[in-house]
Amino acid sequence: MPLSEQEIAGLRQHARQLRQDILDVTFWAGGAHIGGALSIVEILVLLYYKYLSVDPKNPLKEDRDRFILSKGHAGVGLAPLLARKGYFDFELLKDFNKFNSPFGMHLDKHKVPGLDASTGSLGHGLSLAVGLALGARLQKKQWHTYCLLGDGECNEGSIWEAAMAAAHYRLRNLTTIVDRNKFSVDGNTEDVMALEPFVEKWRSFGFFIIEVDGHSFIDLSRALEAAMEERAAPVLILAHTVKGKGLDFMENDVRWHYGGLDSDTLAEAKQSLADAAEG
Repeated sequence: MPLSEQEIAGLRQHARQLRQDILDVTFWAGGAHIGGALSIVEILVLLYYKYLSVDPKNPLKEDRDRFILSKGHAGVGLAPLLARKGYFDFELLKDFNKFNSPFGMHLDKHKVPGLDASTGSLGHGLSLAVGLALGARLQKKQWHTYCLLGDGECNEGSIWEAAMAAAHYRLRNLTTIVDRNKFSVDGNTEDVMALEPFVEKWRSFGFFIIEVDGHSFIDLSRALEAAMEERAAPVLILAHTVKGKGLDFMENDVRWHYGGLDSDTLAEAKQSLADAAEG
């Protein structure tokens, strides 16, 4: 079902809030993987506020959908969203990545309610998602597994082993999303280890491909709806995004893969967000 104008307005508000929260948590922590967290905001917001069947009051509900954030370094984006959804008190994030905090830079499923997997060793998330999807099938369960990959981690061989398995077992209860922001920690993905022809590679591994603007709720929603209807193959949504999205001085700048914010930079960043919202 297409998104209504009211839903889109609400999702945009959640996205603005999440970007502000990412800035605050990065400031409190002294630094975080901010660029790649900002690029996945719309994806996270749409999944958690529209598509994922989850219950913050019962994080381990057996028939919940599963979500794997394979690019685990972007936990600074997922943690505040989980807090806003009601999994835990937002105030706890003021100690993000500090001594005795339950929130490390890479989130731990044993410490963070609502987290389905501990990730951060890049290239492992899709394998975990394939296992979850297979497990659901074997148990005749109807819940769905979503996996969000970074494009940089797609130079890992384990991603392609998992892709082969997903296609071989025709895991139609698995939807994979790639955050294609075209940057990894060391620079442009095509300079570090070229991924192109990226779409053709996934297609050759047996995936049904949908390319979208990863910052468009309408495009993403249509893709997720189409993924649910696909019956012949696992689906990959290639979401074209911008690293550092929403902050004019961070966008497409690899220096903001990881960075800290002092009080002046935080104020500048929040003003940039406000200007973008007004524009």
